[in-house]
Amino acid sequence: MSVKEATGNDANVQSPEDATAEGLDPAAKPAKAGKDDSRTDMVGKALGLLVLLGDEPRGASASELSRRAELPFSTTYRLLGSLTRDGFVDYEPEGRRYHLGLRIFQLGQRVSNHHGFAGTALPILRRVTDQTGEATILSVRDGQHHLTVNKVDGPQTFRVTSDPGHLGALHTTSVGKALVAFAEDGERERLLGELPLEPLTSLSITDRNAFRAEIEQVRRQGYAVMDEENELGMRAVAVPVLNSQGVAFASLATAVPVFRLSMDALLALVPLLQAAASELAARLPQR
Repeated sequence: MSVKEATGNDANVQSPEDATAEGLDPAAKPAKAGKDDSRTDMVGKALGLLVLLGDEPRGASASELSRRAELPFSTTYRLLGSLTRDGFVDYEPEGRRYHLGLRIFQLGQRVSNHHGFAGTALPILRRVTDQTGEATILSVRDGQHHLTVNKVDGPQTFRVTSDPGHLGALHTTSVGKALVAFAEDGERERLLGELPLEPLTSLSITDRNAFRAEIEQVRRQGYAVMDEENELGMRAVAVPVLNSQGVAFASLATAVPVFRLSMDALLALVPLLQAAASELAARLPQR
């Protein structure tokens, strides 16, 4: 089904109320781009809007995106219209909010397949979950976040909510700590100095010296833990997936609800995760 068929229109992706509120005629044609809006510049702005939408799982209005991107509303409105027509963005008329579209998911799946995270990694993750009975998660670093690229749920009813495509904090998660601890030396120092240490629970590390000490401990012991720092009621252990230079290009974790496994029982799974990480390192492209 085309975007036009799904939405019932092809150009009026912004509600009349939104456009009128911003002083625009919703029936008017988009203004032509000025000299400052070169094709390359507009592509960059459109990509910036997609990145912002990726950080908003509940979506965002055109006005909110305009403010966050520091773009004129007319420019934001025009770009969102183009992105919606091409399927990169979906528009929700009821809430007047935009969301990432199916086209983005399709591209993401192709990237995952290209890097081997879907095909090559999945059997290994399944084998770990078969042995632990718990969720196994594979993540990579995406700037100042970790990105879940694959996950296999356990058979239990209570499951982990970090699905593929999820962006999470580095300082409050076991996968994130492993990625920071085993980053290249210069990059690790930059992250230690610049990561925003915002609390997600009362147990989150927010002191920079304490975070540095935590990362040093992760490097010494070869694994990282999360004990209700990212989400109350959940704990996890993660190991790095290392390239030939000893730098993490991914991290592998087992995550469980606190009522099901103690920390000691979770740490007993580290050798299993390390063996799986070594297999992943040998099979995955180290990009």
